Amino acid sequence: MGLLSAKGVFASGEPTLIFKHKTHELMKNNKNKFSETKEYLITSHTTNHIDQCFDLFKTSEHGLSHLEAQRRLEVYGKNEIIHQKAPSALWQLLLAYKNPFIFVLGVLAIISFFMDFWLPYRQGEPAELAGVIIIVTMILISGLLRFWQEYRTNKAADSLSSLVKTTATVRRRTDTNAGSLIMEVLVEELVPGDIVLLSAGDLVPADIRLFTSRDLFVSEAALTGESMPVEKYDIPGDDVLDGGAQNSPERNDLLRLNHICLMGTNVTSGTASGMVFSTGSQTYFGSLATSIVGKRPETAFDKGVNSVSWLLIRFMMVMVPVVFLVNGLIKGNWVDSVLFALAVAVGLTPEMLPMIVSANLAKGAVTMSKRKVIVKRLNAIQNLGAMDVLCTDKTGTLTQDEIVLDRFMDLSGADDERILQWAWLNSFHQSGVKNLMDRAVVKFTEDREDFDGFTYHAKVDELPFDFERRRLSVIVTGSNDNHILICKGAVEEVLEVATQMRLRDEYIPIDAQVRKYILDKAAAFNKAGYRVLLLGIREIPAVFAETHYTLEAEQQLTIEGFLTFLDPPKSSTAPAIKALMDNGVQVKVLTGDNAEITKKICREVGIDDAHCLSGADIEAMDEGELALAVERHSIFAKLSPLQKNTVLKTLQKNGHTVGFLGDGINDAPALRDADVGISVDSGTDIAKESADIILLEKDLMVLDEGILIGRQTFGNIIKYLNMTASSNFGNVFSVIVASAFIPFLPMLAIHLLLQNLIYDVSQLSLPWDKMDRDFLKKPRKWDSKNIGRFMMWIGPTSSIFDITTFAVLWYIIGANSVEHQALFQSGWFVEGLLSQTLVVHLLRTQKIPFIQSTATLPVLILTGLVMCLGIYIPFSPLGTYVGLVPLPWSYFPWLVGILFSYCVLVQVFKRIYIRRFGQWF
Repeated sequence: MGLLSAKGVFASGEPTLIFKHKTHELMKNNKNKFSETKEYLITSHTTNHIDQCFDLFKTSEHGLSHLEAQRRLEVYGKNEIIHQKAPSALWQLLLAYKNPFIFVLGVLAIISFFMDFWLPYRQGEPAELAGVIIIVTMILISGLLRFWQEYRTNKAADSLSSLVKTTATVRRRTDTNAGSLIMEVLVEELVPGDIVLLSAGDLVPADIRLFTSRDLFVSEAALTGESMPVEKYDIPGDDVLDGGAQNSPERNDLLRLNHICLMGTNVTSGTASGMVFSTGSQTYFGSLATSIVGKRPETAFDKGVNSVSWLLIRFMMVMVPVVFLVNGLIKGNWVDSVLFALAVAVGLTPEMLPMIVSANLAKGAVTMSKRKVIVKRLNAIQNLGAMDVLCTDKTGTLTQDEIVLDRFMDLSGADDERILQWAWLNSFHQSGVKNLMDRAVVKFTEDREDFDGFTYHAKVDELPFDFERRRLSVIVTGSNDNHILICKGAVEEVLEVATQMRLRDEYIPIDAQVRKYILDKAAAFNKAGYRVLLLGIREIPAVFAETHYTLEAEQQLTIEGFLTFLDPPKSSTAPAIKALMDNGVQVKVLTGDNAEITKKICREVGIDDAHCLSGADIEAMDEGELALAVERHSIFAKLSPLQKNTVLKTLQKNGHTVGFLGDGINDAPALRDADVGISVDSGTDIAKESADIILLEKDLMVLDEGILIGRQTFGNIIKYLNMTASSNFGNVFSVIVASAFIPFLPMLAIHLLLQNLIYDVSQLSLPWDKMDRDFLKKPRKWDSKNIGRFMMWIGPTSSIFDITTFAVLWYIIGANSVEHQALFQSGWFVEGLLSQTLVVHLLRTQKIPFIQSTATLPVLILTGLVMCLGIYIPFSPLGTYVGLVPLPWSYFPWLVGILFSYCVLVQVFKRIYIRRFGQWF
């Protein structure tokens, strides 16, 4: 909330009401708040600066009490930036009607009201509102159903996201003032004055002023775009203390203050503690978010829905004038032609599309949550189903993520206790996120009672691990005030800074032959399935000893020996890889690890290991060469985070829908750039924040199930579009043919509207339908071209039997004059509704319906009820009201024959369509 508002309530004791007023005034102008905050942070350079901050916020290095934190939370509000939240229920209801199809129906309702009611009323003729009532009913049903589905979706999304919470480590004073406790609290519950503890992998949860730090490196890429981490300290740097004029723009930039960590950045290595001075929208990041909220770009899913929507609207704008002109010119009644054309327009409008989309996505998200897949962004469900390439890390995904230290040996291959001692000092004292190999070293020594750990060596400093150097150095005290630098890391990277090796207490300079000897030994271990680290030391004489070391100290190492580790593949990995490949998803491994051990693991789990590309190979390629290489290769080893991103983006340029599964700090850029970013609940904060989907189990089999659910969700949406578009087109085609030869309208406008309303009801169960296994075996993307083609091919099929129905009614039933037009219209009303409803079963599968593939029970029940209702309406009071009459029983045997023939011909057309175009949906 800012330093001034904090001072107002906690220093002077002003009432909370006054404080809230001051806070409100301060929030109205973020520039004032930030300029005054920065002025205080920049100009207070005395050694007791942090004590002044503590005094200002009425806190200490021991933190706030729980009761005080709760009180401040009520005043400051949650530590949340402004983001796209679900609107209120009333606003959601209004937004549910913001849709092009609803707008079209609204215009048609106004015109129908004018033509059916207003004009006849003014002319003293009978006026009716039935058409208007039906259109308005359709609008209300569509909007209300969409509102209900989206309201439930938002509720479900909130409940699902609550399963994945980001926490911060804070120090809180006990309410009895007996001391302080370190605990995890939800990030949104942080308040100004809280003391936060940071370590590698953490997202910085608020704007923080550091008061202790140890080798702290922070990535500010989210705010600056700079990929290299910056080091942060617990005291202002020289650039703040001494340099620049007081009003220099550079000095007034919080990003340039090396004792300030800002919300949205993330810790790459080291540890620190700091005091929260701004939370929520009052943070630097929050002020930026305020300006961009609501400007989220359209996803591929949104673009697909919109392209299909406008395709159908353009089709309607062409066909409706044709129907109007044909009826007007042939029959001469232009008023009836207008009304009938309006009814056709309503019939062509897929007004249930928004509701069907919302219902499918909501159901998909809930189904996936039951399979331990949490969807943070609903539209990612379609991208998951469309994914045809999955890029994944190796460790913990393909392997058991339970590395054990196997051997610690000198360069001759003999176990050497000194190497274990050096390894323990390095792993135990490093302050970053202890990776699996560090944990394995520490755990190995903990299990040995005779291990003393060289505890007389005190830590001096460290050079944290990064993904460019791929090594980690810790500096400890030695004898006679000397320091010892202990470095372990990837074999080639440690060799780069070594000048000699120790072999049986003999020191040998490293030349090409020695280098080859070490690399060959490491390669042999890799091929045997071991992960290998090289360990070297450097003794730094007292005269050159420092308290703070830089990367320049990593040189002139003496190679001591190897550490070897085992990390076997999971038993579930090979079946999961096979399942993914059977479902059309290529699996590519992107890892920073060694090529040989990566190839061995991949070979064991069924991934092609014949071609492996290294980071060095990628650097040497141009764009064209890389575009070909990423298609041929399945293994990419020794990659930097930037190179992972390069591979991913190249695959996207090649036309693939790419998913990325990762959980580390270095995976965040790839997670953001992938079509669907996938992380795990145990991943780092920055990885989970960047992901679209989070797995509650780090298991590829869980992901495979999620992919199939994504495809089923998308398939039910496409199913609705194809059914609706083709059946509506068939109806329009039948209308045009009938209008050319029949002296009256084949169906009144009110009949078309009622038929369309009932048919729409039959579609409501589609989100609960299933897809054939054949459909789920391939990735699925939006294809508006196929929807248009499907409509033009399958639509006229129903027209053949509509025209057959016309002939039966005209020549056999005797509905062949204007006096019998109600009988004719009743016959086509029933046949049209039944054939449209049968389409749900005929077109939902490329197989034989009811025999090879049967819809789910909700679809069977609802379509059955709709068909019964369609037959009953001409015999009901509603039928009489809208101008329909009971049909003779002699009509129904013909109706059964027509519908059966329709089913047979559609099945024949299916086979022809699939043979010609290679797909159904």
